[in-house]
Amino acid sequence: MRKKHIGQLCAITDTHIQSRFSHVELARLALQGGADIIQLRDKTLPTSELFCIAKEILTLCQALGGKLIINDRADIALAADADGVHLGQDDLPIAEARKLLGENKIIGATASTLALAKQAEFDGADYIGFGHIFPTSTKHKPEPPKGVLAISEIKKSLRIPVMAIGGIDYENIGEVMRAGADSAAVVSAICCAENPEAATQEIKKQIAEAIK
Repeated sequence: MRKKHIGQLCAITDTHIQSRFSHVELARLALQGGADIIQLRDKTLPTSELFCIAKEILTLCQALGGKLIINDRADIALAADADGVHLGQDDLPIAEARKLLGENKIIGATASTLALAKQAEFDGADYIGFGHIFPTSTKHKPEPPKGVLAISEIKKSLRIPVMAIGGIDYENIGEVMRAGADSAAVVSAICCAENPEAATQEIKKQIAEAIK
């Protein structure tokens, strides 16, 4: 199957670790700063509200040249006609999400081990969200950070892109990309920044420096 382009930087919107910016505002600022993908992530909003936010962000993505991925919710991705969905281990199986969304939509899958990553690839995921790479405070993680060497190891065994996640910011994203990550997902380094647009620009600058 043809690889789908996921870009180098995914900005994950979060209104729980900060309350200054809404999902839509964060999406706009990140896109203006150069984010390739916006991942809308909110596990508490009512479905109707999440759908409306998704539609707003999709309009922004279409205007500013980004893609919209919905975290967990294949139904919202389908209803909003988003570019895809990112699934965790407890979400809808990849094969079932593919039946819903079709071959042209992006399906990402969280995988914290090589075995899970290989299974997700076999099941039809378009990319792996792999981590956590560094210590992170946005999610409780019982296992220790993987570190950048784990990126190099997992890349050797997969044909689909690897999106690194977990504690990534402008200071360490260079080593993440040099280790072989195709992309990186960033949460607090953008959402909690004083200026999310400028923070996104700086992260993209560090990516460009790392891969040139």
